[in-house]
Amino acid sequence: MDLRRKRVLVTGGAGFLGQHVVRVLRERGCAEIVVPRRSQYDLSREGEVVRLYRDTRPAAVIHLAAVVGGIGANRANPGRFFYDNLMMGTLLMEYGRQASVEKFVAVGTICAYPKLTPVPFREEDLWSGYPEETNAPYGLAKKMLLVQAQAYRQQYGFNGIYLLPVNLYGPGDRDDPETSHVIPALIRKCLEARRTGASEIVCWGDGSPTREFLYVEDCAEAVVLATERYDGLEPVNIGAGFEISIRELAEEVVQLTGYQGRIVWDATRPNGQARRCLDVSRARQAFGFRARTTFPAGLARTVAWYEADREAHSGRTSASRSAY
Repeated sequence: MDLRRKRVLVTGGAGFLGQHVVRVLRERGCAEIVVPRRSQYDLSREGEVVRLYRDTRPAAVIHLAAVVGGIGANRANPGRFFYDNLMMGTLLMEYGRQASVEKFVAVGTICAYPKLTPVPFREEDLWSGYPEETNAPYGLAKKMLLVQAQAYRQQYGFNGIYLLPVNLYGPGDRDDPETSHVIPALIRKCLEARRTGASEIVCWGDGSPTREFLYVEDCAEAVVLATERYDGLEPVNIGAGFEISIRELAEEVVQLTGYQGRIVWDATRPNGQARRCLDVSRARQAFGFRARTTFPAGLARTVAWYEADREAHSGRTSASRSAY
């Protein structure tokens, strides 16, 4: 798909990942980029989605919009996370089909994988079990985008693709310790503890789970590459292909922030899935994506950003947020 000749609708285009996707599209010379805001269109409502397509008439849709959060937010809002994410995806793809969009890029979540998936996660293992319980409603809602895209391809010849990004990080993510993902939450904890002189910080679980992290700018590049080059039926992992324990991660954040206190692990809090690491070979073979930012470099860049902009980007306390 030659994006220079296309109008592209990016749901969630004002969110953490979306802003970077919009930037990459602009760098590619995309003819026109449409970024709907929640104040304009509630994408979980049928009439609003119909109006969105009528108003914008896109050639392609990149669906990033989601109601998202960390383990705490998922546990507190399972019903909302399931319903809002399911309805947004279902309605956007159905009315995109009716509007004859040329391509629909559905961005799912690593949470769609089964709890006991062998490491590294391969796309073929996506249906081998039930997701980890703390985020299963969210993961299953996003997983339905794959089912819908494959069903629509079979019946209607609809060009829908499905991407599975691993945990993202980078400058600009929300950082509330109760609702955010682990890296911004750890950075904020350390910076605030350093500022107040606290002798310790408390982290959830026992630190043993492993995670893979992908720098947000790399993920944006992958999404746009897939939009340009991939028209396949099968889901595609988007990641960096490594894993690090939460304990090691916390120690690295402590070092980078200059915090001098100790880490206390609260084992009464959930660990989440035991391990997460992706097989990323399909993305490399299908559309030439390979992560370029090393984790030490990306983490240092992220900490530096929060240090410089901490006051403006702290204190977000809502239980969840829409990424659009």
